[in-house]
Amino acid sequence: MDDERSDSESGTNPEPESDRELADAEDAIPLDHIPLHSTNLLTVLDEHGVVRYESPSIERIYGFDQSDLVGQQVAEYFHPEDRERVLGAFETVVASEDYTVEAVEYRHRRADGDYVWVESVASSDPTPEGHYVVNTREITDRKARERELRETNERLDEFASVVSHDLRNPLNVATSRLELARERRDSEDLAAVAGAHDRMETLIDDLLTLARAGERVEATEPVALASATRLCWGTVATADATLRVETGADVLADESRLRQLLANLVRNAVDHAADDVTVLVDDLPAGEGSAEYRGFYVADDGPGIDRERRDEVFERGHTTRDDGTGFGLAIVAEIADAHDWTIDVTESERGGARFEITGVEFQ
Repeated sequence: MDDERSDSESGTNPEPESDRELADAEDAIPLDHIPLHSTNLLTVLDEHGVVRYESPSIERIYGFDQSDLVGQQVAEYFHPEDRERVLGAFETVVASEDYTVEAVEYRHRRADGDYVWVESVASSDPTPEGHYVVNTREITDRKARERELRETNERLDEFASVVSHDLRNPLNVATSRLELARERRDSEDLAAVAGAHDRMETLIDDLLTLARAGERVEATEPVALASATRLCWGTVATADATLRVETGADVLADESRLRQLLANLVRNAVDHAADDVTVLVDDLPAGEGSAEYRGFYVADDGPGIDRERRDEVFERGHTTRDDGTGFGLAIVAEIADAHDWTIDVTESERGGARFEITGVEFQ
């Protein structure tokens, strides 16, 4: 027993580190290498907005060498129209007593004199030297998409105004004259004209709805999904159809547009299935057994939608009915997109169509 000693007492080396530990040590990246590989720009400013450090990605985003802006007032490189607003945001960060961050979008001048759209987030937690770290990413492509969407919405608003005034007024005159003519002597031909007028009225209503449905949702409120569904059910000609609502959740949405989305999905089910179709509205769990939700769905037990046609059903003007306008599901897609939701169509458990709306925030 006297000859037995511990490794430390005998002078032998301890067991070598595991292969995993050795691999982790070899693969470790020095912290000072991280800015070299970042897709964002890291800037360090003093409390007066003077640049103390720029990460190497400044060359990719702005075209400057890493040291070109060091020692200079960063505001000199902001677009004149954005300068006061960005400086105000930075002053808010400096004056803050907690660790909140301030995100701001603005235009920054490049080395070639052009401006690029960026978004910067500054932490109000200063470094030991009293400096502030700003994380910046380029958003030029996103701003271009937003501008394109805004211009599209403006064109749609103008189109909606034309449709509302220049088409509806003469249609109202024609409808009134037709009613007088049918009072004197009705016929199959006049009945056909009345049907054409009704279809024109439906088209105008759908076009107006489509034009407004895609406008970005700026404010939301908690909406009881079950109540909204039942209200929509009462506005649709549902014949002998049955509604099953198994959701008890509240979603954050523009209530009027959510109800329009639900009404169009219900109408689509009733129009494309038998009179006794059953429509089910329920939540989409975030995972099996999860109490969280990732969205909701509207399903039916009708004939369903062929797999090869599922990408087409949301296109404007796409319809399989002689009397359809082809705008119903296009409106649904526009409303979903305006909320930043995603909508997909698949097959329901009973072989019908199932429309899944995800990306929804629940209250």
